[in-house]
Amino acid sequence: MTLLGHDAAWREWHKAMAGDRMHHAWLLAGRRGVGKATFALAAARELVGADGQADQHPDIHVLSFAPKDDKEDRKRAEGKPFELARSIRISQVRAMQSRLSTRPTMGEKRAIIIDPADDLERNAANALLKSLEEPPVGTYFLLVAHSPARLLPTIRSRCRVLRFPTVSDNEMDRLLTQLSPGADDATRSAAIAAAAGSPGAALEFVDMELGKVAQEMRAILDRGDPDFRMRGTLAGLIGGRPDRNRIRAVLELARSVVGQRLENNLSDPRRIIDTHSELVRLTGEQPTYNFDAGLLAMEIGSLLANAATASERADG
Repeated sequence: MTLLGHDAAWREWHKAMAGDRMHHAWLLAGRRGVGKATFALAAARELVGADGQADQHPDIHVLSFAPKDDKEDRKRAEGKPFELARSIRISQVRAMQSRLSTRPTMGEKRAIIIDPADDLERNAANALLKSLEEPPVGTYFLLVAHSPARLLPTIRSRCRVLRFPTVSDNEMDRLLTQLSPGADDATRSAAIAAAAGSPGAALEFVDMELGKVAQEMRAILDRGDPDFRMRGTLAGLIGGRPDRNRIRAVLELARSVVGQRLENNLSDPRRIIDTHSELVRLTGEQPTYNFDAGLLAMEIGSLLANAATASERADG
């Protein structure tokens, strides 16, 4: 089944496969959650002729986040929950490159998927560049990127770009109604607003039940929080020990709530703009820093409260 917004990408891919000389490196660019990784795996299976075979194929290699360290690797081996590293390491790229010295196992082609390529360590990115500059015959790279600008320009210049568009609010609403029928209107509305056209992000927000979080954020932005009670409520809704995905989702939700105010005709939008910029900064730091959940909730709440007096429209 083709996911929403993938039709154009599939047309380009199939046209390239039917051509005489298919480009060896592809950059799949778009917002997180629009289905780029799903496309990459399906396209790789078509490329190596894996249709109808088992999910794992010896000529499809996927590089993604590995266990953080040896301790976490042992947990994985024992079937226990384990923590992932925050980047794709050079050792993973070197291991992949060692495979490229041999021929594909079952045919003439192999596919290398890197997801997400914009989280390659600097040394790993430089190592990958060498393979892109001198690709082995029959090897094709599919680089999934949420923020292509973070990739080395020399990597981007060697890739053919497939862009994955966002999905309209109406399509998102139909999708959520179909896949999450138990979600109430408030949760669905918050998910659509926060996801900014990303179906995967919207479904993630619904699963995390962030509707009440969005309502509390809007209330703080509407009324301020002089006695800090609403910030305490916000912290409780976010949770005492949220994982990395929930923290990222909360930050993206806060950015969306503030961004919606920027669409209004404000008398003085500077404070709202500054608040949005601070939330963008926090979101950018989130993959690298271990945020204390309570302090992060208070910081988000304080940014919203400080922006509250700037939310009045210029026309009253």
